[in-house]
Amino acid sequence: MTLKTFGPVDERALEQLQRCATGAEFAVLCADHHPGYSQPIGGAVAYKNFISPSGVGYDIACGNKAVLTDAYLSDIDVAEIMDDIVRLIGFGVGRPNPDPVDHEVFETIENSPFEPQRQLVAMARQQLGTVGSGNHYVDLFADESDRIWIGVHFGSRGFGHKTASGFLALAKGKSFEDRAGEGEMDSPPVLLDVHTPLGEDYLAAMHVAGDYAYAGRDMVCAKVMEIMGARQIESVHNHHNFAWRETHMGEEVWVVRKGCTPAFPSQKGFVGATMGDSSVILEGVESTDSAEGLYSTVHGAGRIMSRTQAAGKMKWIKGRPTRVGTGLIDWEKVQTEIAGKGIELRGAGADEAPGAYKKLDEVLGFHEGTIKILHRLRPVGVAMAGSDTYDPYKD
Repeated sequence: MTLKTFGPVDERALEQLQRCATGAEFAVLCADHHPGYSQPIGGAVAYKNFISPSGVGYDIACGNKAVLTDAYLSDIDVAEIMDDIVRLIGFGVGRPNPDPVDHEVFETIENSPFEPQRQLVAMARQQLGTVGSGNHYVDLFADESDRIWIGVHFGSRGFGHKTASGFLALAKGKSFEDRAGEGEMDSPPVLLDVHTPLGEDYLAAMHVAGDYAYAGRDMVCAKVMEIMGARQIESVHNHHNFAWRETHMGEEVWVVRKGCTPAFPSQKGFVGATMGDSSVILEGVESTDSAEGLYSTVHGAGRIMSRTQAAGKMKWIKGRPTRVGTGLIDWEKVQTEIAGKGIELRGAGADEAPGAYKKLDEVLGFHEGTIKILHRLRPVGVAMAGSDTYDPYKD
């Protein structure tokens, strides 16, 4: 097994990756990595005959989409647009879409090759076009020419979470509807042979969840363009929690990426930073490091603090999730700093403050020679769920 790392290595994340890579062909740890459930976030593992529901994770097909619009910063009222975004787009756990619509992806779900997944169509209908919480967002950016980009980050919401937890239960000999129990952070990977009925069912269901996530991000970006009165010029769209059939070093393998952006030569990707720092549009380039890294790059800046460290503990009080205790982040100070940069912030909290993350430019520097930066996008508007929102569907 060949294992490639980028940047300083977190030992716990490396141990997780090594555990997941037992029996794998190749593995990689990107520079934004940190420990995750079973497989580290920022880690990719290539299996010859296995797929890993724990590797893909609970937020199947979480990903990013960026849209270059025909609007310029001088053309728009950012504050008014951000107010409309939080009013017209659902943020947070269980939030239904304020303006439900029909979409062909519902027919895909109703005809899923994996029959139990068809029963989730009602949830899918309610949540299509909602964003969730945690590090999921809808942002407005200005590029080097002050052109406005829309950037979003979220996945397959409750539909994907139910799909993932159902297969983790099936892997334990339970039924799809049973609770699997997440287990310990350092649990061994759940592996399914792709040549078994269960492995085939998971692959089919994963792709349906991927279609749903793509549809949701498309819908949210379209809604923001409608709010702005703008049109799309270009888009960049990728999953970063998914598995793909690919060829690496002459081997046909299933590459399970968790928090990794695919970056094949000439393939574009949108990588978000923190609410106060510039994000990027990048493109993969050919190199030895690229090949050894399974043509994978970062999906964000990467956490250096847990949510509890940054914001304090979350407890349920009178039926509501409430932050208790003091975290390491002074949220009032952060809000003042964000406002001082001219960024219109809606929602969010200390657990998503810039200080809880690495610096994206530093992280990208460790991938030098594998990617090139096409655009730098400075945030002008950031919308996230509020700090009092708990969301089990985040990645």
